[in-house]
Amino acid sequence: MDIALETKDVTKIYRQGGIEVVAVEGVSLSLEAGMVLLIMGPSGSGKTTLLSMMGCILQPTSGTVRVDKGVVSGLSIDLLPDIRKKYFGFVFQSFNLFPSLTATENIEVILRLKGWKKADMRETAVGLLDAVGLKQRAGFYPRDLSGGEKQRVAFARAMAGDPAIILADEPTANLDSKTGNSVLELLKDMAETFGKAVAIVSHDPRAEALAHRVVFLEDGRLRQ
Repeated sequence: MDIALETKDVTKIYRQGGIEVVAVEGVSLSLEAGMVLLIMGPSGSGKTTLLSMMGCILQPTSGTVRVDKGVVSGLSIDLLPDIRKKYFGFVFQSFNLFPSLTATENIEVILRLKGWKKADMRETAVGLLDAVGLKQRAGFYPRDLSGGEKQRVAFARAMAGDPAIILADEPTANLDSKTGNSVLELLKDMAETFGKAVAIVSHDPRAEALAHRVVFLEDGRLRQ
């Protein structure tokens, strides 16, 4: 399989006054198309920091991040938004939906950012909602949706523009057991049916059953 994303010895150091805090140290990973990578570890282990570097939200202090075989870790920070728009879809545990926009409009925002024409956005957005079983909720606002439905909208939004890589940060944290299972199945489907490269940060042990590879992060380092 093609490698969609790769990190090589990535390290992130935060400086607080005269103190250095090493959040992630020397992590090397690869993520392939059609693959689900699960990153587990205790709170404060550096999981979200690592995912943010993988998604070009944070730049590593040292080490290399490659996306689609191109090195992105050394690029100017001004170029990173275009990399994110082209290659990534993001799913967050807090959903991050715009409360004043309908489910459809929340997806259209991403399509607009990715340069889509207005005439094409509505049909595509509704089609993505249909793919996650929410076509009947297309005109609903976040306040009228359950937690599971909000997360499904977030998944549809992550798929907007057909990104090659989906990054999910604790996607089941705010969901009940049944809804969490359905969300995990959606992530698996994104990889196996749609060919996406999927990376998940999670404490949820149920996620291990769907992952093709599981890694553990402790104190910013991969545990072998």
